[in-house]
Amino acid sequence: MKALVVIPTYNEAVNIGKILSKTLEVTDNDILVVDDNSSDATRDIVKGFFGSGRVFILERPSKLGLGTAYVDGFRWGLQNGHDLFFEMDADNSHNPEALPYFVEKVKEGYDIVVGSRYLNHTISVVGWDFHRLLMSKFGNWYASTLLGIKQFTDLTSGYRCYTSKALEAIELGRVKSNGYAFQIEMVYRGYKRGLRVAEIPIIFYERGGGGSKMSGHIVREAVLLPFKLMLERT
Repeated sequence: MKALVVIPTYNEAVNIGKILSKTLEVTDNDILVVDDNSSDATRDIVKGFFGSGRVFILERPSKLGLGTAYVDGFRWGLQNGHDLFFEMDADNSHNPEALPYFVEKVKEGYDIVVGSRYLNHTISVVGWDFHRLLMSKFGNWYASTLLGIKQFTDLTSGYRCYTSKALEAIELGRVKSNGYAFQIEMVYRGYKRGLRVAEIPIIFYERGGGGSKMSGHIVREAVLLPFKLMLERT
């Protein structure tokens, strides 16, 4: 399978070199950085990896958001013949060494594989304070309960894998969320289309440096999303 790791960036110069180096070291996957017009050296650092033949960049004109970055990255990969698509954060929260475990699940017949921080009643998070952990746990409970998919423990996880079949079934043009709600919407739409969804355990690490992209707008979008999805015919 021809695999693509999609990494959205906005001012991640302090982190991007490390995550690219590690991913190239432990896998033979292609990597696409989707950059939202970073004002720091992010794009220059990425271009310094072009010699590998496996790192590419999709430059966007402004900060357009996480969800559209992934959608644009997935479309790029589909157009370039990739069969498997990973989401990965640029801030070193996700360990590239876990990538082969996602592939193992795909080979078992799953269409979407989510890396869960909370599988089997555990909490696999390093570096968060109690308040942030509580918000994450509550957000996942809230979304999974309202949407009737409580079997999934980490709908908001940003470390995951999709097959090309899954992306085509979800219909990327229908996906409207643009913050962390995007992660919830993708699993929900896939599940409702009859795709096989699995979770695997991961360890999540607090970002290696730089500032968080969380905002009030992103939180409000995630709160309202379940109601919008329930009102829509999927």
